Amino acid sequence: MAFQIIRDDITKVIADAIVNTANPKPTYAAGTDAAIYKAAGADELLSERKKIGDIAPGNARYTPAFALDAKYIIHTVGPAWEDGDHGERETVRRCYENSLKLAEELGCESIAFPLIATGIYGFPKDEALQIAISVFSSFSMNSDMDITMVVFDKESFVLSGKVFSDVDAYIDENYVEETLDEEYAADEMLASSFSSAEMFRTKPKERGSRRKIFGTRKEASRSEMMGAAPSDVFENRSMRSLDDLESQVADTWQEMLFRLIDEKGFDPVEVYKKANINRKHFSKINSNKDYQPKKVTAVAFAISLHLNLDETKDFLARAGYALSPSSKFDLIVRFFIEKENYNMFEINEVLFKHGLESIGLPKE
Repeated sequence: MAFQIIRDDITKVIADAIVNTANPKPTYAAGTDAAIYKAAGADELLSERKKIGDIAPGNARYTPAFALDAKYIIHTVGPAWEDGDHGERETVRRCYENSLKLAEELGCESIAFPLIATGIYGFPKDEALQIAISVFSSFSMNSDMDITMVVFDKESFVLSGKVFSDVDAYIDENYVEETLDEEYAADEMLASSFSSAEMFRTKPKERGSRRKIFGTRKEASRSEMMGAAPSDVFENRSMRSLDDLESQVADTWQEMLFRLIDEKGFDPVEVYKKANINRKHFSKINSNKDYQPKKVTAVAFAISLHLNLDETKDFLARAGYALSPSSKFDLIVRFFIEKENYNMFEINEVLFKHGLESIGLPKE
């Protein structure tokens, strides 16, 4: 199973089942319900819906999808929000659970949900999202069905204020792109103020002080090598043979992945599900020891394996990647790893809110 959050019109999403937050009576009014009827073909869909009759809140029924790019429309009825003390949360939970159960019975491999009951029914968006994520997380452990949460715009997507503010504070504290840009610009201006000829016209002591201004180990090592005999330099370079280097080649990323799964005593199926990777993608990785993952895939497995920050850095390095302080994606990942919060659903919520790529999913 893979889970993603996307910003789109649910009537344009391709999935085996499209979930409609429906009217309890065989009619349609406004919002998502009306949009789905119009896109599917209102007359045909309404005719099928009348055959079902009334649907009680929390229950789910299905009809053909007609003109939608799907096989089925699953109609589920959410509660009208009063004050939260009239079973509204439990009803929304049943909407998600019963819709998934019905989709599974229909043999669906993918399903797309709106945020149920958050439109004209007034259910709080942040609570609806957390209920949905909780249900999806439990369901994913026993199913390979791909789940898509579809939100129409950013205003429709509300995170817990505490989580989002903590992540934003962490990014503000650690994001260094502007600082690095300023430093590099200053270094370039300083370097351009001295020509190489001018540097070597100065006295040795002055050259040393100016080398210190630039402060790079590369400059120091060059000076030291200039004072070394050529034979010494080449002798140092040839000390390690090609055979020596080849003998020290470490595990590939794929080999390290499966070694860590064994060492930590994890079930491989649980690992790929928690990584938000589907079975087909995991099988592709399993069959190729030289598999080269994309960075989001490598990060996904680091999270599902519950690696700490140092382990994550080593794991990513096997695939040629690093966590950069100038990448908001990397900082968000680092925030959750440092907090030992390995909930992929929550991480992807925050990434989506920042307009960033989700972790996992079959992107390769």
